[in-house]
Amino acid sequence: MLALASPASLKGVLTATEAAGLVATGLRRVDDLEVDELPVADGGEGTMEVLATVLGGAWGVARVSDPLGRQITARYLMLPSGLAVVEAAEAIGLSRLQHYELDPMHASSRGLGELILATLFAARPAALLVGLGGVATVDGGAGLRGVIGNTLGAQRIIVACDVQTPLLGERGAARAFGPQKGATPEMVEELEARLEAMIELRPVRDMPGAGAAGGIGAMLAAVGAELVPGAECIMEMIGFEDRAGIADLVVTGEGRVDRGTQEGKAPGKVAEACARLDVPCVVFGGEVEEEVPGTTTVRLSGRPEYAAEDLVELGEQLARQLVEYESARSEL
Repeated sequence: MLALASPASLKGVLTATEAAGLVATGLRRVDDLEVDELPVADGGEGTMEVLATVLGGAWGVARVSDPLGRQITARYLMLPSGLAVVEAAEAIGLSRLQHYELDPMHASSRGLGELILATLFAARPAALLVGLGGVATVDGGAGLRGVIGNTLGAQRIIVACDVQTPLLGERGAARAFGPQKGATPEMVEELEARLEAMIELRPVRDMPGAGAAGGIGAMLAAVGAELVPGAECIMEMIGFEDRAGIADLVVTGEGRVDRGTQEGKAPGKVAEACARLDVPCVVFGGEVEEEVPGTTTVRLSGRPEYAAEDLVELGEQLARQLVEYESARSEL
């Protein structure tokens, strides 16, 4: 029997790689069970680490601006294939700010533009993958465009979006995701109006992924980049279905399981893949607002300080259940 540990990150608590290792530790406490670890990501924070863990590669660094314009050091990844990877969250992520610094009315995406240009100049890649998600900005990519200009030229840029939502509306960049970046209801409506007024985004604002990363998805599409579903892109790159297809159980999850989990987040896409492969799937969350259809959805304690212990305990519990089930079935 084989169990596959494929969680995404628990933002601010555990990386996807750490979470996979903890689930696997619990699974391995039960004899007669083979365990495989394959962390997943969707373009948001931790995407580069997942790709580096599974595919290898070389890290580079650049000096860029954080969401409030302060100079920081951000990383990029050069994969063995010749593809370079940058993460929006590495430069302008929520994790770059303290909670009291959140300022969606003024936070800028400029640092991502700087990171893209620095990576293209230093690495000279065959193509560039930009992971979108987990940012502190809702500027529609205005800061980024101020750096990269109106076109990407002949450079192929693929944009892995962590959500497939449009730019505007109830599930758009401002209304759906502005509050988690510090926006009050009044700010949300002003941010929505700002995004709606950006003429250059109008042709692409209904495109899936346009609302990703505070509207950066729309801006990158407007200057010629290719938007793709982030989780599906990363899962294909790491060979997820090949490894899940031979498993008897797949365990995935993230810090918060909610409606967004089924709108492009990695655990939701893992669950969809498992359904196609007819492999049982367990989805865990520190908090669970909505269960993921077709899975066993498990709520953890919800206390970040116990997250590691929760995951080891969950792995052991699932391993015992799987072994008991297979033992009972073999006796029939």
